[in-house]
Amino acid sequence: MSKLTPETPSNHSDDTPPNKKNGEINETVDTPIDSEPAAVDESRVQQEQTDSSADKIEADKAPATDISLIGAEKTSRHYETDHQSFFMQRGYQILLVVGLIAAFLLVMVYQTLFGRITQSQQMVTIEPGQTYYGLLPQWQNVPLFSASIAKFYIKSQVDAPLHAGIYQIPENPTVAEVLQVLEQGAKAAMVKVQIIEGKTSKDLYQALRDNKGIKKEVLTADADNASIAQALDLVGILPDSVINSDDPIVNHNLEGWFSPDTYYYGEGTSDKQVLTDLYKRQQQALAKAWENRAPDLPYKSPYEALVMASIIEKETSVAAERPIVSAVFNNRLNKGMRMQTDPTIIYGMGSRYEGNIRRKDIDEKTSYNTYQIDGLPPTPIALPSAASIEATLHPADSQALYFVATGNGGHKFTNSLAEHNQAVRDYLSVMREKKSQTPPQ
Repeated sequence: MSKLTPETPSNHSDDTPPNKKNGEINETVDTPIDSEPAAVDESRVQQEQTDSSADKIEADKAPATDISLIGAEKTSRHYETDHQSFFMQRGYQILLVVGLIAAFLLVMVYQTLFGRITQSQQMVTIEPGQTYYGLLPQWQNVPLFSASIAKFYIKSQVDAPLHAGIYQIPENPTVAEVLQVLEQGAKAAMVKVQIIEGKTSKDLYQALRDNKGIKKEVLTADADNASIAQALDLVGILPDSVINSDDPIVNHNLEGWFSPDTYYYGEGTSDKQVLTDLYKRQQQALAKAWENRAPDLPYKSPYEALVMASIIEKETSVAAERPIVSAVFNNRLNKGMRMQTDPTIIYGMGSRYEGNIRRKDIDEKTSYNTYQIDGLPPTPIALPSAASIEATLHPADSQALYFVATGNGGHKFTNSLAEHNQAVRDYLSVMREKKSQTPPQ
């Protein structure tokens, strides 16, 4: 019986079990020693081919994937991803810059319209011809305030022109709040209240009584100094010597405490409101000047400075002369000299004054006549302006002790009595010359 060799296929094709793979041999094959390596190699080749076929079959069963295509897609996606990332990054940068600019503009708009200026509640007088734009500089210290934004807001939101009047501005206001207050003034009928510097509180009271647009609450027909002071409830602003004085002119006299100016109020405003507003303005002006006053002044209190300011107001209407007039009275008080100022004689005479000061008037001792009393009169003698208050507390650097009118406007200031007497003679000479040139009537 001959032996099978690898080159000779088996004649028993049916001997291969059905569950065995093709090419597997279950029989033990006797082969010559020298032919075994060839048989082993052939068997291994067949096994590898069989395994490769099995792997291919398994791969065919899985979803088809082309490795080369996968590599191509990855390369393409990678390129496209880099390309989109570049533009996306640039887009993000642009969006960030635009967002920052928009945020900055929003903050500017907010600060411009709603940023608050630091100030106390106060009354503001708007004169005829003033504009909304003219009110904007006071907000320049608000961080990020923009006048251009404020002007655009006014132009787009405010319909009526700025109406002259006096307005109460709230504490620490915003532009939007002030505009709202001012807009209300345009909707109301306004009445004019005018009181000139150097006029008296009596003049003010009468002006308010005569104004038909002002409602009378305080200035009734039988009102006097005491009732007016009580109605206004201005506690603590008058010295005890004024409150308890037996002189009817002095007693509870609020002279000097109302700021002279031109004001506009809504029709129907009460006299109490007007007087309270004017008092607050004057009190603020006095407090500010007193806080910043020059050193070594002879005034013991702000009230004494107010008294002096009223005298300066009456003595000169020339703004440039106020500080030197202040220096004259300051020097006289420091030397213990009497002030000897004519307006005090007139005020002390009250309703008895008829336009001329006579010798007997100079010699008459009243509560106010500074020819007859030492120091200051007991109360102011007029309503002084803020400029006169400032001049009182900041006198000029001068040694002058006298002054007299020149007859041509202004005054002549001198340091000695001899110089003063000569200035008086010069004044009288000018007045005689003017009188001689006046045609008879």
